[in-house]
Amino acid sequence: MTPRHLAPLTGTRRRTAIGATGAALVAAFALAGCSSAGPGEAVTTLDPDEHVSISFTFWGNDVRAALYDEAVAAFEEQHPNIDVKVLFLSPNDYWEKRQIEASGGGLPDVVTMDLAYLRQYSESGSLLDLEPYLGSIIQTDAIEDQVLSAGVVEDTTTAIPLSTNSWGMFLNTTLLAEIGVDGFDGGTWDDYYTWIGEVSDAASAKGIDAWGGVDPTTRIENFELQLRAEGANLFDEDGTPGFDEERLAEFWNSVADQRADGQVAPQQRVAEVQPLTAFDAALTASDATWDNTGAGFLGNLGEGYEIELVAPPLTEEGGKDLFLKASQMYSIAANSDHPAAAATLIDFLVNSPESGEIFGTNRGLPASATARDAADLDELSQTIADYEASIAERLGDAPPVPIVGYGSLHEKFRELGEELNFGTITVDEAVEQFFTEMGVVVDQ
Repeated sequence: MTPRHLAPLTGTRRRTAIGATGAALVAAFALAGCSSAGPGEAVTTLDPDEHVSISFTFWGNDVRAALYDEAVAAFEEQHPNIDVKVLFLSPNDYWEKRQIEASGGGLPDVVTMDLAYLRQYSESGSLLDLEPYLGSIIQTDAIEDQVLSAGVVEDTTTAIPLSTNSWGMFLNTTLLAEIGVDGFDGGTWDDYYTWIGEVSDAASAKGIDAWGGVDPTTRIENFELQLRAEGANLFDEDGTPGFDEERLAEFWNSVADQRADGQVAPQQRVAEVQPLTAFDAALTASDATWDNTGAGFLGNLGEGYEIELVAPPLTEEGGKDLFLKASQMYSIAANSDHPAAAATLIDFLVNSPESGEIFGTNRGLPASATARDAADLDELSQTIADYEASIAERLGDAPPVPIVGYGSLHEKFRELGEELNFGTITVDEAVEQFFTEMGVVVDQ
């Protein structure tokens, strides 16, 4: 594809803000005491003469809360018999509050869900099977099947995606021009590793404190993409890994030469600029990550920088490595007394033109074409939309919903990658440690 320049960005109702409820949750937690009892028979019709009250919760800040106030007001105007109590929390406190509610069987009627937690809450029986509402109350024609499949756990739909993103590669074209090297224009992962080295060597020769990129093998997502291109998943539905020790060692060894020659950003320099990433701090000319991080990159880089979004490398020709990830989702609590009203709210927040117009891309690129068409996309958002359209031939089905405890494995992978770059561990030692951790998580 031809990359597009991303120009620098310029630029109370019954809402209840709940304070912190204690220490932040670790990624792998157990949902204790959640009952799996849902309604014996799904209520899929809404009585317009019956006045009901439902609760809805989301994470975010005051900006997002104001948008939800506006959206809920529009919903209640269309459905005067449904009263919505809106509850919101900061991202750090949101899941701790949900755990407390779930353990007592008292989740709000409509819960904003994250893919990382979907399996935990689904397998605990905390979420309602949404199948009876699909196509009746919750319209699905405007949402791609690949996206809808992200809300399915063990053949049961327990969440509806409201926004999407995909893995991409950002290039700092301003920095590349200063270094005097063209941007990465496609190829295999080995081609990309070679390009990183060329950029780093050129920057060093000019005395520029920059590198072609960080070590790509510190990110489990890059490993997952390579596995998907080969026809495997990172983890299958039952938790079986799609790789063995030899394949993981091959991945971590693939950048060994660049590490040894100092051609990837040194881990010490990466640590020095935190909480910024190396790309945010203009230490690297490329970064493979989720496409919705572009606004943050531009904001942190500041005026004078331009970036491009291109497709990541692909080694297996015709491989379906990429997928549209559900960045946020909506679920209904299994204990909801008014599931039809809850489903009606979900349909409005996901599909309605009013919702698309109100939120734009605040929650991510709308998953529903109806909402997306109504959204006013700025240049960055339009670029992301164009990018996701451009990778259609590389899009495969969404991978199985992450296994319980995936968050801890994600963090372990990152930590081991950093140790490899510090030179404090060998690849064989890293592989052994990861498989030990994986065995604990998968068997729990």
